[in-house]
Amino acid sequence: MKAATISEIKRELKEKSSEELTQLCLRLAKFKKENKELLTYLLYESEDDTAYINSVKAELDIQFAEINTTNYYWIKKTLRKILRNTKKYIRYTQSKAIEVELLIYFCSKMNLIQPSIHKNGTLKNLYLRQVQLIKKNILLLPEDLQYDYTTILKNEKLSEH
Repeated sequence: MKAATISEIKRELKEKSSEELTQLCLRLAKFKKENKELLTYLLYESEDDTAYINSVKAELDIQFAEINTTNYYWIKKTLRKILRNTKKYIRYTQSKAIEVELLIYFCSKMNLIQPSIHKNGTLKNLYLRQVQLIKKNILLLPEDLQYDYTTILKNEKLSEH
């Protein structure tokens, strides 16, 4: 089955009634967990970015607390999973400011892991890629936010060790 283009879907959705659109959204939500999470964000959390950021940070705290630090293999595996989830939450918002904020938080939590991530090449590279992405995204923000986030970066000591 070939998927329709976004413009074709948009055209078709314009012809549907309100009730039909509701049914389509509910069916999408039942189909995949990510669809349900996105709809939850759009309906309940998109109005208050601060609350959303705090809830994602709380989720990250829980995930970081559960990292098995017995060896670098488990640390690496868990960090990739946490980063994947973080990127998913960022994708829901489509906001560069929220992306920068959550990635800064992710990297600062990564720095606190013992044994140090900077003693493992793969983990250090994962960290450095995120710091580079943060710096790149900061440049896309308005000047006042650029200054704020650059200051936060320096205060958190997130640099390319």
